[in-house]
Amino acid sequence: MTSATKVKENVSVEPISWRSYYELCKPKVVYLIVFTGFVGMLLANPGGLPPLDILIAANLGIGLAAASGAALNHMIDQRIDALMHRTENRPLPSGRLDTLHVFFFAVSLGILAMAILVAFVNDLTAFLTFIALIGYAVIYTVFLKRNTPQNIVLGGAAGAAPPLLGWAAVTGEVGTEALLLFLIIFVWTPPHFWALAIRRRKEYAKAKIPMLPVTHGVPFTKEQILLYTLLLFTVSLMPVVIQMSGLIYLSGAVALGIGFIYYAWRLYRDESDALAMKTFGYSIFYLSLLFAFLLADHYVREFFRAFVI
Repeated sequence: MTSATKVKENVSVEPISWRSYYELCKPKVVYLIVFTGFVGMLLANPGGLPPLDILIAANLGIGLAAASGAALNHMIDQRIDALMHRTENRPLPSGRLDTLHVFFFAVSLGILAMAILVAFVNDLTAFLTFIALIGYAVIYTVFLKRNTPQNIVLGGAAGAAPPLLGWAAVTGEVGTEALLLFLIIFVWTPPHFWALAIRRRKEYAKAKIPMLPVTHGVPFTKEQILLYTLLLFTVSLMPVVIQMSGLIYLSGAVALGIGFIYYAWRLYRDESDALAMKTFGYSIFYLSLLFAFLLADHYVREFFRAFVI
């Protein structure tokens, strides 16, 4: 009898609550996805705000698609979640919801997201959003996560898509700037998640998930975190190089990048994993503020173009 079966047998099913469905959506992750997608929309529209109907529909569609992918991830990973302390109280392993309810909930969210994007945004955004959904819920969760220690690197493309989706929603195309925003999140993802994986490596090993700290050890993972953080610092300066952003963003990117490198260096030098969660926490702060600087720089430059120059 598996641990997941024991958990389900020992936990009585509680009355279904909207909070359980809300938890399925991984709201903190979805909020960050919607925020980066929203920034992509604003950056794609020089000289003002995109049409309000596009902003609302695109954010809603992208957010619902992300929530659908999160719910499918819960459903597919329920056995793994039951084995890990961090996830054992999620709605499925705790017995608050059953697989059938979660499946229909996830599919309903996905269909609604696609309908909104096709009807009120454009076909390209709907197509790219669907690809990102399948990339996360199927390609990453079912195949990459269980079969390669490079799962986070290869699967990071799905999580890096939101600003590209936002850009496509406003312009109907994918430009160089959108691809650069995608690249920033793509390079950010490995050091972000590997810091968490270091702390949770015993749980991943128990669940037989080949995360990098499990397959290659903690020292090697710390080295990779540092190297990716240095690469991220370089990539984060590219918006200035292509004149997408100016001094406001440059100052923020340099300060935030130095901070991330500082955390990664301390983690690399520390023989314990005591700094892993601090590095993980800073990585979330880093990405949120980096995109805020992109936005601030964009509108300050637009203001000067319109009223000063």
